[in-house]
Amino acid sequence: MSSQPLYILEGVGKEFEGPTDKVEVLGNIDLTVDRGESLAILGASGSGKTTLLHILGTLDTASRGRISFAGMNFRDMSSDVRADVRNTDIGFVFQFHHLLPEFTTLENVALPGMMAGKGRGEAFEKAREALGQVGLENRLDHRVTTLSGGERQRAAIARAILLRPRVLLADEPTGNLDEKTGAMVGDLLATLNDELGMTLIVVTHNMDLAGLMKRRLELRSGELYAQN
Repeated sequence: MSSQPLYILEGVGKEFEGPTDKVEVLGNIDLTVDRGESLAILGASGSGKTTLLHILGTLDTASRGRISFAGMNFRDMSSDVRADVRNTDIGFVFQFHHLLPEFTTLENVALPGMMAGKGRGEAFEKAREALGQVGLENRLDHRVTTLSGGERQRAAIARAILLRPRVLLADEPTGNLDEKTGAMVGDLLATLNDELGMTLIVVTHNMDLAGLMKRRLELRSGELYAQN
């Protein structure tokens, strides 16, 4: 495995156009994330946590600064390359699972594989393996509408890890779950980080979830600060 960090952010900032002036959400962010690391980013609502996560996932672009991902500069990527990186190298888990209700659990999880050009058989085999890793091997043919909230989020995690991305980005993954179920999902994410060596970056208000990560940072006034 390469010793090169997965992410290197240098002077990254983000501004939005306000009614009368520009609104700065992120200041000059400097951040290095090692391969296989687990990192929690904490902060109050509106602090820019989700904006930062979206920039890390190429869902949004920085207003300034440099971002290196696995040795590649985001600004040098074409839109097609960025889309390929987003589909194969970056996995996403959101507060809401965004599963398609008309499909089975297996079909939902297999979708990224088919979108990446894999045959149906290979995509479904990978989906079965991913669902087994999150403990849903007995729910393959169930419609997602019949799953519990925790099972739906586990299916969303299986979908995110299907192609073995370099990094898993999770935005408030326990925010829509009760305390017990949220703890189970948090434990699952930490286990996948350990077992697969997949870099894990979580933005959250949940201190228990943050405590499962090996490093914690807090975003305040557009700047990152280390937490003990």
